[in-house]
Parts: sequence; C-alpha cells; structure tokens
Amino acid sequence: MQYDFDQIIDRRNSCCFKYDALKMLYGREDLVSLWVADMDFAVAPGIQEALQNRLDHGVFGYNYRLDDYYHAILSWIQRRYGWQAEQDWIIDTPGVVPALNLAVLTLTRPEDKILIQPPVYRPFFNVITDHKRSLITNTLKLENGVYQLDREDFERKIRQASLFILCNPHNPVGRVWQREELEFMAELCKRYDVPIMSDEIHCDLVYPEHEFCSMGSLKEYQDLVIVSFSPAKSFNLAGLGASVTIIPNPRLRKAVNDLNQYMHLFTGNAFGIEALKTAYSIGDDWLDALIAYLDGNRQYLAEYIAAELPELSMIYPEGTFLAWINFAKLGMDDNALFDFLTNKARVALDPGRKYGVDGSGFSRLNFACPRSILEEAMDRLHKAIKENFR
Repeated sequence: MQYDFDQIIDRRNSCCFKYDALKMLYGREDLVSLWVADMDFAVAPGIQEALQNRLDHGVFGYNYRLDDYYHAILSWIQRRYGWQAEQDWIIDTPGVVPALNLAVLTLTRPEDKILIQPPVYRPFFNVITDHKRSLITNTLKLENGVYQLDREDFERKIRQASLFILCNPHNPVGRVWQREELEFMAELCKRYDVPIMSDEIHCDLVYPEHEFCSMGSLKEYQDLVIVSFSPAKSFNLAGLGASVTIIPNPRLRKAVNDLNQYMHLFTGNAFGIEALKTAYSIGDDWLDALIAYLDGNRQYLAEYIAAELPELSMIYPEGTFLAWINFAKLGMDDNALFDFLTNKARVALDPGRKYGVDGSGFSRLNFACPRSILEEAMDRLHKAIKENFR
C-alpha cells in the first residue's frame, strides 16, 4: 500500500506544541518548525479507522486493558526485535518520561547518584535534579563523526551510581547502540548492582544498515533492566499519552508499579489504548514505508549540508528522525546562534545547549516532515549563511 508522506497538513491552531507555541518559545511564528520531536505526517489509516470506530461507540468511561492489548505489545517486540517478554512484566504508563520519574523516585533516594550520557535528552537531567538526586555524567566522545562510549569513564562512574539511565537509540546524536556495547555497560551494572532504566522510545526508527537491540532482550541482565517505549514517535501518537514499561525483575516491578498505582498513572485514555494496540497489531507496513521516507530525508539533508553548507557538519543518525548539526564554525555563542537561526534564517531548531554543556554549538533538527518543508528550511538556512558569513 502506498502512503502519502509528501502531503502538507496545516497543524496550526490545532493545539499543537510544535507550531502553536512558536510565538511563546521563539518570539515569532513565521518559522519553518523543525524542533520538537513529533512528525508532520498523518497517522496511519488503520489507526485512524480504529480511533473513528472507538469514537463512534460513544462511551468513554474508565479503561481496562484486555488481553489483546498485551498480546499486541508482546507480538510486536517479538517479531520486530526477537525479544520474548511476558505479560505480567508489563506496567501501563502514560509516557516514557513519567516512567523515568517513577524509576528515579522508587529506586533511588535523595542525594543518590544517577548516571546519564550527555549530550542527551533534557528530561534526563531534570528527573535527577528535580528530585534532589545527584547527577553524574559519562560524556559520549565524538570520534570521526560518530559518538562513542567512553568505556574507561563509564567504569569509573558506574560504581558510584544508584541508577543508570540509558537512551537507545540515543537522542539527540542518533546512535543505535550495538549489542556488544550494551553488554559492556550491562556487565558493569551487574558487577556494581546498578539498575538500568532504558529509554527506547525511538526503537522502531532504525535505518536499514543498523539493527536495534533492546537492553531488555539481553537475558543475562534482565534482572537489572527497566525498559520503556511507546508508539509516540514511530506512529506519531505523542498526544495520546500511551507507553509501555517492561520490568522482568518482580522486586523492581513492584517498587515502580506501586507508585504508578498510587498516583493512578496506569489508567490511560481510551484513544491512546486503542491507538497503541492498533499500531502494534497492523502497523508494520506503514512503519516500513515511513522509515524508507525518513531515510530519503536523512540522505537529502546530509548531502545538502555537505555540498551547500560546508560551514556546518551533521552527525549522520543511525536511528531516530533527528539530525544533530554542528554550527560551531560560524563562530557564534549559543545565544547568538539561536538568534541567527530564528531571526535571520527563520527556522525553529532545538538549541543544542538544552542537551548539556556538550551540546554547545549544536542544534537538533527534526526531519520527520514532507520533503518540501525540509527543502524550504535548507533554502532559508543557505540564504542566511550566504548573506551573513560569506
């Protein structure tokens, strides 16, 4: 079946954070919006049909997930990633970030040290510092255009930690961690008895030359692992508040789920439940077509920057729909770069400094949009650089 990812859908005035918050966050609205990580594509037709059927039912009381919901999840991770999990390992959470908070609050105490790997998604910092935990960092090393794990530093830091939060695939640098790298980290976590909270929300969005391996699929280390993922990114369902958290270890699972239950975070909403179940039941064909389209955008962006914008360099993502672009050669500090991109180039990118000090000089670009929108953004950027730096 053919899907039209080139269709332009006007998202303004739809209570859309990506567009309707531009004035608040960027000071103007006439921007090509490529910042927050959702997609400008319509949801898969099968999901739209399922949601319409649920709407037509007309009653939206308290929710109870039936076995077919859990079967869809277990079948999805088995056929896509070869991971065999069990239904009673699953905790129903409203999002991956809430799951991160649950893990921090239940598995650590104030002042405990938690390890993350910057430059990384801003909420990783927030779930630590906001809950009065201590932040320690294993900064990724940029070598020949690829971010690598600093193994010696990881071993030094992990022995201090009470929890390790992993991002796989990594946001914003786009690394898809290889099995050997995951085993290296997991083995050290096992040695020092450190639980692993693995954010795998981008796991479905991996390009053909790479293969995703879930930390949860490593049987030898399952007792340490909490895995959280969602169709929010891969099926553009972020607004429906549905995610999956899998915890094989019954002791860890009880700790996390007790707080989840006390706070009534498990209830979900009728449309999120239906959308998740449908995506994981019949979404393979649409997702494969989406990845092919995103791969084309990824290649277009890399080729355009190399040919037309030699002042910039782009980290070629192995997964996600996010490009991590280095603007350092333009010689601006982060505030000047933000002003240049917003008011000269008129593009809304996500400032790299949000991802930690190691993101300084970078910006994150979301290329999950019709190609024509991406082309417009690059034309604007090219014109602004030509007028101001050449």
